[in-house]
Amino acid sequence: MRYFLIKSEPGVWSWDQMVAEGAKGTHWNGVRNHQAAIHLKAMAKGDRCFFYHSNEERQIVGLVQVIKTAYPDPTDPAGRFVMVDVKAQKTFRRPVTLGQIKAEPRLAHISLVRQSRLSVMDIDDAAAALILEMGGMG
Repeated sequence: MRYFLIKSEPGVWSWDQMVAEGAKGTHWNGVRNHQAAIHLKAMAKGDRCFFYHSNEERQIVGLVQVIKTAYPDPTDPAGRFVMVDVKAQKTFRRPVTLGQIKAEPRLAHISLVRQSRLSVMDIDDAAAALILEMGGMG
């Protein structure tokens, strides 16, 4: 099992909306960055993604599970990009803010710190364990 991080503006698609989708989950579409798309293509069924509220909140609020691997994104007229299906798994007991992540030297290497505009990124196991602990999930 691998970990990733996916970003959404809460005014566009929020954690509460993700949770409301229930066990059937929903698709994660609209990714148009090639590096982010590579991460979507690398996701396997059962992988987990940190759900990050971007812009005004800038915090990880929950964990989703990949329930369907990459397939063509019908919102891409060129047919080059993919989407995955995810379902909400757990709400963090304590949201983990970008400020907390930046203040933790053991997380200085993750893409959220180094490439802040990337919408989908991989998270190594050690960083994932630390983020889960910070969120009260460890």
